[in-house]
Amino acid sequence: MKKLSARRRHPLAAIVVLLFALAATGGLYAAFAPAGEAKAEKSNQSLDIKEGKKLYAVGCNSCHGTGGQGTSDGPSLVGVGAAAVDFQVGTGRMPMQAPGVQAPAKPKVYNDEETRQLAAYVASLGAGPAVPGKEQYSTEGLDNEEIAAGGDLFRQNCAQCHNFTGEGGALTKGKYAPALDGVSPKHIYEAMETGPQNMPAFPDTVMPEKEKRQIIAYLEKVNSSESESPGGFGLGGFGPVSEGMFAWTIVLAILIGITVWIAARNAKARKS
Repeated sequence: MKKLSARRRHPLAAIVVLLFALAATGGLYAAFAPAGEAKAEKSNQSLDIKEGKKLYAVGCNSCHGTGGQGTSDGPSLVGVGAAAVDFQVGTGRMPMQAPGVQAPAKPKVYNDEETRQLAAYVASLGAGPAVPGKEQYSTEGLDNEEIAAGGDLFRQNCAQCHNFTGEGGALTKGKYAPALDGVSPKHIYEAMETGPQNMPAFPDTVMPEKEKRQIIAYLEKVNSSESESPGGFGLGGFGPVSEGMFAWTIVLAILIGITVWIAARNAKARKS
């Protein structure tokens, strides 16, 4: 009897087996890797909150209260969000050196890691705006038309306090709108999002993310070395009207002084 010949495998069988193995491996990764990553992220966030609470207890609770509920010396931090902390601490405004009508920008006390930890702890007290990602405040790819639109938005919403070129200006009762030249795009975005101190907030429901980016692009453009200047003194960026008024005031004062001097000399000559 002839022996039955062994069945020959199809030449594509090995490829099919390999594809099934890869699919199984991918399925296992999809099932376990994201869960592991989420667990690690949650663990890191918990650690940041824990460390941030320690920093808060040392540098913040004397004014803002043990649980961030606020005191007579500082407002409540419940619900202000991580972005507000990142702005205030990242620009050195907090902690304040002494109570005052406004917290000025100064060299920051906490490093980036400590700032992140403080922000994580305050964010755990109540939901609020998160620290923006670079894609939210980056001005890369914006053309001149969009930058011009940012200028229109800035003049409509910001120039009343910050001046037409963002050089700042005085407000009431010793308060002021700070200059925006040299402020990082991230902190400008956070200021618009959270409304620090005397500034109104512009959340995405009021001013979309794209419009915030356009305003930041306008400020970068108008305060850069590429910005055209007709010359003369800036005088706060108010333009030629203020420069003309300043010059006229000086000239008028000189003319009045000369007139008084001539009149006094003539009167003295008559008496003699």
